[in-house]
Amino acid sequence: MEPIEKRGEGEVMNAWSGCARVAALIRAASTCLVVAGVFARPPMYGQSVRSLVNGGNSLYDEKKFNDAEVNYRKALEKEQGLVEGHFNLGNSLYKQGKYEESAREYENALLKAKEKDTKAYAYYNIGNSQMQEQKFQDAVKSYSESLQRNPSDQQAKYNLSYALAKLREQQQQQNKKDKNKDKQDKNDQQKKDQQKKEQEKQDQQQDRQQKDQQKQQQQNQASQQERKMSKADAQRILDVLKNNEKEVQKKLRVRQATRARTEKDW
Repeated sequence: MEPIEKRGEGEVMNAWSGCARVAALIRAASTCLVVAGVFARPPMYGQSVRSLVNGGNSLYDEKKFNDAEVNYRKALEKEQGLVEGHFNLGNSLYKQGKYEESAREYENALLKAKEKDTKAYAYYNIGNSQMQEQKFQDAVKSYSESLQRNPSDQQAKYNLSYALAKLREQQQQQNKKDKNKDKQDKNDQQKKDQQKKEQEKQDQQQDRQQKDQQKQQQQNQASQQERKMSKADAQRILDVLKNNEKEVQKKLRVRQATRARTEKDW
């Protein structure tokens, strides 16, 4: 997403002029953000620091944002509390797509800034960086902080409205995502429950089969035992019958012998 830039018609903003925002706006197609201009160095600073910052501003104007970053960092090495150095370094980082780093530099500028307008600028550009990272809720807070310090800033109002719209859109998408997740979780749970029921059914069937097999085995063993016992009983009965038959035959022979002797004497 390309930002709407606030630039000073080829010039940089003067840090000692109350950080007044220039009126010129360059609006690109389908853009929504506004990036504050680059701060220039006041003549009161030492020549080397002023030269580094001015050189960085020139490089920034030439769209050599990486080289401008180097100059601003060198200036900050010499003067760590330099508000303009942090602010302009944040701008050069923003242009390179390093939004998280740019937000940190704007925060550094905010901590060291004393003027109300400068603080409004810092919060404003922090919001821009947060928008680029889709941190819409944080951006809403940053734009609100900026408007508290500069209520008449129309661009801050515009960006706040845009951030609120994007936040609502993000929340709706998240809600939809959460609902889909809940639905998927419910479906997954139902699937797991169904699988559990099927597994339990299979386990029960296996248990019944095992019990049936055990019962059949027991019945087979009992039947075999019965057959063995019946064979033994039959043999015993047969033996008894044989013995009985022998006794009967013996008795018959005795009886026949007795009769024969009687007839002979008689």
